[in-house]
Amino acid sequence: MQKRRLGRTGPEVPAIVLGGNVYGWTLDEVGSFHQLDRAVAEGLNFIDTADVYSRWVPGHEGGESETILGKWFAKSGRRKNVFLATKAGIDMGEGKSGLSPRYIAEAIDASLRRLQTDYIDLYQAHTDDADTPLEETLGAFDTLVRAGKVRYIGASNYGGARLAQALEISRANGLASYISLQPHYNLVERQPFESDQLPVVEKYGLGAIPYFSLASGFLTGKYRRGADASQSARAAFVEKYRNDCGYAIVDALLEIARAHNATPAQVALAWLVAQPGVTAPIASATNGNQLDDLIAAADLKLDEASLQKLSEVSQPAV
Repeated sequence: MQKRRLGRTGPEVPAIVLGGNVYGWTLDEVGSFHQLDRAVAEGLNFIDTADVYSRWVPGHEGGESETILGKWFAKSGRRKNVFLATKAGIDMGEGKSGLSPRYIAEAIDASLRRLQTDYIDLYQAHTDDADTPLEETLGAFDTLVRAGKVRYIGASNYGGARLAQALEISRANGLASYISLQPHYNLVERQPFESDQLPVVEKYGLGAIPYFSLASGFLTGKYRRGADASQSARAAFVEKYRNDCGYAIVDALLEIARAHNATPAQVALAWLVAQPGVTAPIASATNGNQLDDLIAAADLKLDEASLQKLSEVSQPAV
C-alpha cells in the first residue's frame, strides 16, 4: 500500500485514512472488529476517530467509536500496528467542549481510557475555539507531547488565517506545532480549502487529511438521478449535491472508473490523493466492498487526462 509522509515532520502513513465515525453508528461492534482486522492486515492502519463520535445518534453520549476501538485493541493486541488519530473540542455535553487547557487535560484522559491505550499518535483540535487564546491551547498540547500522551498534534476545521497564527505562535514559543490539517474537501466541496487553507498548508509543510472525501457517499455514484435517497443514513447530507453540477461530476467519475477498471469511489479518492497539499483522504466503510474501495484507492494512479477532466468538471463557477 502506498505510503506518504504526513507533512514535512510527520511519519509515513498510508495514502488513505480509515474513518472511525461509523463504529457504533452504522457498524456494530462485531462488524467493526471484522473491518479493523482486515484493514490492518491489508496495511490500512491509519485510523481517525473523535471523542464526539457518535453523539448525534439518539441515545448516544459520544465516545462510542473510541470505546469500540479500545475493545478491539485489547482483544487484538494490535495497538502498535496502528497510527491512531482522535480529536477533541466539539461539545460533549455538560460543559465539556472547547480547547482550554483544563478541558484538554480532561478530554485526553477520557479518550485514553476509552481507547485503552497510553498514547495517541495524532491528537487534533476538532474545531477552532475563539474563546481560548491560541497560546493556551498550544501550551496544553505541548504539555501532552512532553508527557508522552501524544506524539503529534493536528488541527481540524481551522480557517487559513487562524491556522497560520497558531503555527507562528508554536514557532515563536518553542511549542509543539500542528503537523496536519483536517479540512472539508472533495470533488463537490473544493472551497474554502483550495483558496483559504491550502496556501497555509503548503507554506508551512503540513499534511492535509480531508474528511467527507466521498461527500457522504454521493461520489460513490449510488445516489442516481431521480432515485429515492430518503432511507439512507446520510440522505440529509447528500441532498445539496443532487443537482446538474453534482451529477456531471458523478458522470465523469463513472466514465473514468470504467476506463481504469475501478469504481467511482476509488477514482474520487485517487483524485484527492493527487491534489496539492493532500497526504491522505479520510473515508469510512460499512461493508466489505466499501473497504475494498479504500484499499484499492491507495494505489490507484490516475493519468493526467483523467485528473484534468475531474478538476475541470468540478471547478466551481467564479
